[in-house]
Amino acid sequence: MIRIDAIWLATEPIDMRAGADTILARVVKVFGAARPHHAYLFANSSSTRMKVLVYDGFGIWLAARRLNKGRFVWTDGRTAVAVGLNPEQLRALVTGLPWQTLAHDHTISVL
Repeated sequence: MIRIDAIWLATEPIDMRAGADTILARVVKVFGAARPHHAYLFANSSSTRMKVLVYDGFGIWLAARRLNKGRFVWTDGRTAVAVGLNPEQLRALVTGLPWQTLAHDHTISVL
């Protein structure tokens, strides 16, 4: 439905009350620009909620996800401001699995 060419994970938490305009401003601040067909992921400080902003070249899509149990496996925020993900890592992340063990070449490695 929505073409996504790149997936970016913001390592700093965001207030989940933020709407599309506030998150778009954060995307521009953190990533430099909102690029067409890129998805930008943000979580709250406890990693129990996630928001995804996608710019499709015409408008902004904003989706929210909350896990009923557990937390999203996020980053520690110390290594980088943003981390690129592949589609397999995104699928693992949104289901609450440790996405960091899935390398870009589909190998499983130890952290």
